[in-house]
Amino acid sequence: METNIAEAGPFERIVTVQIDNAALETAKNEAAKRLSKDLKVKGFRPGKVPRKVVEATLGADRVRSEAIDVALPGVVAEALTEADLRPAATPSVQDLRDNDDGVEVDVKVTLWPTLDHVPLFEGRRVSVTTPEVAEEDIDDQVDRLRNQFAELEDVQHPVTDGDYAVINLSASINGEEIEDLTASDLTYPVGSASYVPGLDEQLMGSNAGSIVKYNDTLPEGVGDHGGKEVTFQVLVKSVRTKKLPEVTDEWVEEVSEFESIEALRQELRSGLHEHKLASARSEFADRVLEELIEELEIELPMGLVDAEMEYQIHRFLHRLGEQQIPFPDYLQITGQDEEAFVADARQQAERSLSVRILLDAVADSEGIEVGDEELQEAMGALAASSEQSPEEYEKALQESGQVEILTGDILRNKVIDRLVEAAVPVDEDGNELSLAESIDETDDEAETETEVDAEAPAEDAATETEE
Repeated sequence: METNIAEAGPFERIVTVQIDNAALETAKNEAAKRLSKDLKVKGFRPGKVPRKVVEATLGADRVRSEAIDVALPGVVAEALTEADLRPAATPSVQDLRDNDDGVEVDVKVTLWPTLDHVPLFEGRRVSVTTPEVAEEDIDDQVDRLRNQFAELEDVQHPVTDGDYAVINLSASINGEEIEDLTASDLTYPVGSASYVPGLDEQLMGSNAGSIVKYNDTLPEGVGDHGGKEVTFQVLVKSVRTKKLPEVTDEWVEEVSEFESIEALRQELRSGLHEHKLASARSEFADRVLEELIEELEIELPMGLVDAEMEYQIHRFLHRLGEQQIPFPDYLQITGQDEEAFVADARQQAERSLSVRILLDAVADSEGIEVGDEELQEAMGALAASSEQSPEEYEKALQESGQVEILTGDILRNKVIDRLVEAAVPVDEDGNELSLAESIDETDDEAETETEVDAEAPAEDAATETEE
């Protein structure tokens, strides 16, 4: 098959293929069969209308156009195989030209970008937040525990922020009571803005026995009355405040497994240190990646960015659908319009692609690979979480074409580990830090987003051609 390939950009090619008359003629028969499925012609069943009748009904040009659609994917796939080109996104038709031999078609093919060189990562010094535990941090944890065991006591002063008001609340529209918003003996934390609009402001400065009446508008989405003006009446029955327990060895022994204040604080110190250490390691990995991505000298093909953006938006909308959240409601909740949403999705797609390109390049330069044993172990772990046998899960992955995706996930996690191992964490003054584990930790597999029947990302797109 005669094929011409021309560069259209750093990672884009224009592949010109020929659909000869013989192939076009064969494709017309299949095209007519497809078109006839939607035709109602007297004397013929749908899908069984002869080609000549279809051409007479819809026109020969319509059948020929459909025939090109039928023949083109196979011709393009064959041309890409012969040229050893693997598209990173669905090829798109740029131009069609009739000639004596049939039809000549220009198809744009986007290739997976590669780096000329990998940014230096060995010994790279990257600033990270120092995982230090201050005494104030421990004090905060002790205060949280005290708050959990605090008791409420009545006070005589007017309501202030942080108090608790015991109230009876009624709500109505034009004199008709709204039962869902009516409450008796409700202990309300003043300042929490957690019940109905305007309640905190109205309670502030009131006393036990006060009756407050006011109007306010319910937020959109609140039952059947969202967006409507409601009349609220509030009786303040009492004002209460928290009485925190005194921190003594006896209290610590009563509310925890420890026998003294010092033992409790030591445990809190250890737990906070582990938490801050884990946060610092996560922050370190993110900053290493961000610094390397900023140094990438590569122009991402727009076709690849568009494909990745569409894939991510599709997955996101699918998740919204599973949660039964309409997209317009999501935009309203997050306070953004569709244009801002798409712009953010494009930015996320560009970052995601940059990370993948970087990690793939490091894997090549370092000779990092995924062994069969690692792949089997990961599939076994995923199978266990899905309550399927390893054999069933592996078969499902293979049938959905996702073994390669899972392999890529494992590979990139290994590369991130290599980058973190090679870089040097430092504090804001440039002093080296140790982010090593201080307690034993099992070597769990990193999580992946691979799911059976999920759609393939941009770089795994099939060679089906879009017009």
